[in-house]
Amino acid sequence: MANLSSGFDEMGSFSFTDFPEDVQLCILSFLSPSDVVTFSCTSKRVVSLCRNDRKLWFTMCDRRWGSKTQIKNWGKGNITYRLLYRTLLQWENLLGFWRRSGSSSVSSPPLVFFEWGSDFLAGFRVSPSRNGTYDVVKSPFLWLGLSSEGKAMGFIDPKGCSDFAGKFADLGESDFSDCDLVPVDLSFMGKNHFVIEENQTFVYPNSPEQRKKGFRRSSSFANLAAATDVNEVASGSPGSLPDQLMSEIYQHFANRTSPGGDRASRRQRRREKERLGKKKWEPEHFVKIVNCSPTPLRPLQGLWKGISDDMSMDFYLVVYDDIGGISCRRVRDSSERFSSNAPVFWTSNTTFLETPFSLEEELLYDCRIHVRPLPANDIEELVPSIENKKISRILCVNSSYDLVLPDLAGSIPNPRNVEGRIWQYNNGTFGFGFLRDNFIIDLQHIARNGLILDTVE
Repeated sequence: MANLSSGFDEMGSFSFTDFPEDVQLCILSFLSPSDVVTFSCTSKRVVSLCRNDRKLWFTMCDRRWGSKTQIKNWGKGNITYRLLYRTLLQWENLLGFWRRSGSSSVSSPPLVFFEWGSDFLAGFRVSPSRNGTYDVVKSPFLWLGLSSEGKAMGFIDPKGCSDFAGKFADLGESDFSDCDLVPVDLSFMGKNHFVIEENQTFVYPNSPEQRKKGFRRSSSFANLAAATDVNEVASGSPGSLPDQLMSEIYQHFANRTSPGGDRASRRQRRREKERLGKKKWEPEHFVKIVNCSPTPLRPLQGLWKGISDDMSMDFYLVVYDDIGGISCRRVRDSSERFSSNAPVFWTSNTTFLETPFSLEEELLYDCRIHVRPLPANDIEELVPSIENKKISRILCVNSSYDLVLPDLAGSIPNPRNVEGRIWQYNNGTFGFGFLRDNFIIDLQHIARNGLILDTVE
């Protein structure tokens, strides 16, 4: 980085400041904030440029997030871009899928997906459809943005039916107190864990509660000002205040702080306690799904969706552990029985069977039906979809019954009750099944390139 401001022997006296300003800004926009601070110390001529919020810090924000969100609209354009950079850099870690951790007593989703909005960051509930197709239901859950003063704002949509896209800048600035949104605070607990808690101290600026509070503040000294001439008080020293005014001021603050104050003050405190006691949202913890997409070395890894034999769709999370094993679990509401404990399949041996396959393995695949939805109108579309899924490799797996539910498997489990196969197809997807069943559950991607596939509102 020191070479930026140093001269070059081949070009004579030529430094970084000799570049046009737009070129300088473009180069500096690739640096981190700490690098910008360090570089500003190398020369007095670049200090002003590095401190220019509307030029450098806007360029840094625009280069990193300009194609994903509208930089100038955040905070109604009244906040500094340095603050915006720090905020978006932290919230950028929210992008992707998160799982709820622990049980929930409210309608909290087990799976949340974050993506950029025009001037906000939106979190959506993601759940399987119940219509026998691969459709994914996506509904609003959490909105994050900045006020015109640069304060972070968060709102939960408990019912998942509100659409504040394009109107988020008005949240916190206008009276939305009659809507179902719940003000919340989002706090990170490490890079891959956050908690959402209700912000019970949040008051909408134009709400009736805020107007009453403003009226009480503006009129708290109205009677005191009427007791004496305002000019006399302003021009005199504190010791020259009339005895009656001093007595009323003392009584005013005594009533506000004394446990035995006037009845109005006690009623106000009681109402405040009642308001704080009416929680709309209990604290919820979420953990990030770091590896939600397959890689060349881990082709089965990630979030998948598949239709079971009862024609209900489930989400599946396939994870590679540190010792080379593979396990798969359904992503369901933790209130459901065995929803988060029992793996669907697992294996400690990740060695695939390559072609040519034995006649026994070909028979195991050919004698099973594929569980997946039929096209709505054109049944002929089903034929090429089956032909395109040619098997490239086979992996032997086990079910969970002999590990988690030994009573169901018996004292001496039959190997055919727990043994299964994964059939990986040429298109990168795969299906799985067990020897005790006569069907194959074909899995498809939930998301690709940061976008959820087959979404319905």
